[in-house]
Order: sequence, then C-alpha cells, then structure tokens
Amino acid sequence: MGELRGKIVLLTGASTGLGPHIARRLHQAGAKFVLSARNEASLNKLADELGGAKVIVADLSRDGEPERLAAEAGSVDVLVSNAGIPATGRLETFKQEEIDRAIGVNLRAGIVLAKLLAPGMVERRSGHLVFMSSIAGKIPSGGETIYNATKFGIRGFGLALREELWGTGVGVSVISPTFVSEAGMWAVTGLKPNPIAGEVTPAQVADAVWTAITKNRREMDVVPIQLRTVLKLQALTPGVFATTARWMGATRPNEDLDERQRDKR
Repeated sequence: MGELRGKIVLLTGASTGLGPHIARRLHQAGAKFVLSARNEASLNKLADELGGAKVIVADLSRDGEPERLAAEAGSVDVLVSNAGIPATGRLETFKQEEIDRAIGVNLRAGIVLAKLLAPGMVERRSGHLVFMSSIAGKIPSGGETIYNATKFGIRGFGLALREELWGTGVGVSVISPTFVSEAGMWAVTGLKPNPIAGEVTPAQVADAVWTAITKNRREMDVVPIQLRTVLKLQALTPGVFATTARWMGATRPNEDLDERQRDKR
C-alpha cells in the first residue's frame, strides 16, 4: 500500500494486548481507525488517545458478530485481524463450546471479515489485509492442539488469499510472532519462555504490522535470531525437528501454567 496517511484501518482485538500497540504505531503513520473488541471502556479510552476513532463493540465468537462488524465498519482500507484467545491445554480438557469459541475468534472471524471487506478493496484496487498468526502456526506443540490448529489455519488462509488476490491491488500479509513480553496472552502468565523460542516486544510486532502493510510483505516472523535457524530446520526436516524438540522439552506443556489456559476477558 505504501502510504497509510488518511487510510482507514479496522483493527480487531484493539482494546488489550497487542491491539493498542499496533494502533499507536499505525497512528504514527497517519492512519485513521475503526476499533473493535469487547471492552467498550478500553476502546473509548484508546480512541481518545488516538484523537478520535469509530468504536464498534463486538464479540467475534458469536454468530453474526463478524458480519455485523463488517457492515458497521463500512468501507475500510486496511483490515488488521488481531483478535485472538489463548485456547491452550490438552485436547481432552476442552469443552465443546471452548473449541467452538477458539475457532470462532482465532480463525472464522478473520475469514469472514476478509470475505466481506476484500471485494470493496478489489473494486477500488487498493487495500491490505493483515492476519495475526503466531509461531504456533508453524511449530506444533503438545498441549496446544486447538491453538495450533487455529494459528496454522489463519496462516494458511492468509497465504492462500494473497495468491488469490495477486494483481488486484490488494495485499495480504501474515504476522507470526514468538512469545511477546509486556502485553498479550503470554505476558499475563509471568513466565519465561524456552531460550530457543525467546521473546519479542510489542513494539517489534507493531513495527512488523506497519512494514507488512507499507511494503506488502507476504509473511513476517517476529522472532529472535536463534529462532530463525530453528524455523528453517523445522521447515526442511519436520520429523527430526519434532523429535529434537521433544527431547529438549521445547514442545512440552509448561507445568507452571494452568492445565487449561482459557480466555478470561
């Protein structure tokens, strides 16, 4: 897209975690906003900080809410599909409604919003769609079956949609951070990640979103340098990588976490 000044960005999951950091970074570039999440008070506070923004309260796990959000947002230039919930824990511990909720927020909502918003962008031959995946969308881990499924899914969808929209003037990017310090799902646990995985800051993730939009990047891994080598190994020899990771304990659920970490907001 090149220039964000004056462009309207629909940002989901805007009220907490990475949302405010992304909003502030894109605001620095001159973007205007439609902010969406469940917490109206936090959304209004962020809107005031940004000098004004349209606020739409929505729970994207509920039937019809992504559709309503797209309709109320109207014509937007950029979608940043950032809403997500942790959904970690062993598969047998999940209730069916918890599985449905994780799929609804982490995967279905982004797909539906893209389906409804992309045609207008194609018609204008200008726009960008950003999907927040995770390193969990590249590296499977025991104890994260549902979260892995949703992040592998949204990553695959975004990369395929980029090919589908190639040449239309609409870009598509996938952002895949490792553990994020200071804000978001991981930060609230107070734990430290495996040294191989490392941590990144919210500012690094927000910068990656800005770069992805303005440079039309296909995919951006927001990871420390040591993890880049691991990702290359995993891509080339997934079986060997999985065996090594199990031996090192890198994919074993952390016993310091609750057996089932769920969306508490």
